[in-house]
Amino acid sequence: MRVSCLGFCAAVIVFAGCASPGTPSGVPGQSIAGLARAVPACAGSRIGQAQCGVLVEPGGAHQAYAGWTASDLEKAYDLPSSTKGKGQIVAVVDAYDNPDAATDFAAYRKGMGLPSGTLEKYNQEGSQSNYPTGSPGWGVEIDLDVEMSSASCPKCTIYLVEASSNQWSDLEAAVEEAVKLGATIVSNSYDGSGASCSYYDTKGVEYVASAGDSGSGVYDPAACDSVVSVGGTDLTACNNKRGYCETPWADSGGGCAGGGGKPKWQRHSKYAKDCDGRQANDVSAAAVNAAEYDSYTEGGWITVDGTSISSPFVAGIFGLAGNSTKQDGGRTFWVPPSHHRYLYPIGGARYTPTGGWGSPKGIGAF
Repeated sequence: MRVSCLGFCAAVIVFAGCASPGTPSGVPGQSIAGLARAVPACAGSRIGQAQCGVLVEPGGAHQAYAGWTASDLEKAYDLPSSTKGKGQIVAVVDAYDNPDAATDFAAYRKGMGLPSGTLEKYNQEGSQSNYPTGSPGWGVEIDLDVEMSSASCPKCTIYLVEASSNQWSDLEAAVEEAVKLGATIVSNSYDGSGASCSYYDTKGVEYVASAGDSGSGVYDPAACDSVVSVGGTDLTACNNKRGYCETPWADSGGGCAGGGGKPKWQRHSKYAKDCDGRQANDVSAAAVNAAEYDSYTEGGWITVDGTSISSPFVAGIFGLAGNSTKQDGGRTFWVPPSHHRYLYPIGGARYTPTGGWGSPKGIGAF
């Protein structure tokens, strides 16, 4: 575990504060300025365990979807979603069960105008029965994860592996099982302190994790060198050549994950020189105002925020690229720097701790 707090530490009112390892500053669903926004689907401590990161915007279920659609996001990031990804497996790991995951997945794809897709659901032992106890909060996360992976890579096969609880021993067992089932891309939209990076470093597997939604700071497993730490952006329609503008999302995690030593691939980067450990984030994507379908908890179409959007979406882009077995965690976006031309700068900056090296511009950087 390598986690640190950066800035605003005195303002933390839910977490224990900077004195506790693994505790980024800020409060999920609350901007750094303290303005209430979306509500965390999973409340509770992140010390010694994980919590899901999805934030549900106020207003409840809608008759029709609102927020960014799959086609919006595919266009914004210039993705070959209609032609690439066939035969690729993207696994998403979550805790507890969403009994409606398959029907919600189908409803999302239908609403988005996508053809029917493939979702295979497993428990942490690899069985397609005896699923964990249901959880309304994690249920929202589960729907979001399978839908966002599918939004970027409609032709990918999505594996949902449900851990028995949000304890690290169960989540890590589910991550191992996802690899045993054949996934070479594993998305983890949860965060906390106390994980073991050894469960997220199998050679030939690209692990992706949400950076968190608490402002500056890095939780596990995004703090691991072997994991792509995915930050968040605020994506807006814009009158420019691309048609979109992006700025760093204020609530996105990121920064210096102190301790454990700096990775070799960051030692000569000026952007990591002030960090004695792993510098995050690596890459980012939209984390505000995405459309989600969830009948289990929310009753239909809702809009959500959080790096729980960007992590599974980026995982799907690895599926589009089709070479996940040749990638190596966070290093993917730091070496070589020549592939940064395939990333959109965030807010005009080449690198920001919350936004990483930029957002996807096609699949060239993957």
